[in-house]
Amino acid sequence: MSAPSRPWLRLYRTARWQRLRERQLTAHPLCAYCMQQEDVTAATICDHIVAHKGDEDLFWDADNLQSLCKPCHDRIKQREELGQSVVRFGPDGWPVI
Repeated sequence: MSAPSRPWLRLYRTARWQRLRERQLTAHPLCAYCMQQEDVTAATICDHIVAHKGDEDLFWDADNLQSLCKPCHDRIKQREELGQSVVRFGPDGWPVI
């Protein structure tokens, strides 16, 4: 998709988003996906749990945010959003739901 078809991209450049992102990463500095596997990894991405797809209420909802590391965001989360089946495993070897 090109930028003109995603006008909500501008929201990521606002001071309000930067503050919300910083608050999320400060409150939850570790990757949520890695923690499910008992792997301690610093989070660098403030991710929307439910994709907002331009819905500003979802975009600004602090309860719709999670902290992820870049590898989890770019691999696992992106595949989930594309509707692909992703099986993550916990430290005990059982799938994480």
